[in-house]
Amino acid sequence: MPVEIKDLEKFIEVTARAIECRVKRSRKGNIVKVKARTKRYLYTYKTTEDKLGEILGKVKCKKIVYVDEGKVEEKQ
Repeated sequence: MPVEIKDLEKFIEVTARAIECRVKRSRKGNIVKVKARTKRYLYTYKTTEDKLGEILGKVKCKKIVYVDEGKVEEKQ
């Protein structure tokens, strides 16, 4: 089961040891999930599209994957 983190600073600490991060946009409204995969757990953080750019600037993942309705786009 994924672990949801509600504190942004704690999520950024988790991304430092993450293998990859995924960005998934919700079909309902403007909610975006940022997921960080570590060796043991999958951590998720929910945010809005307005704050997404600010959060991705702080994230320390080596690999960021954007997932939109079956399409996968990788950026490093």
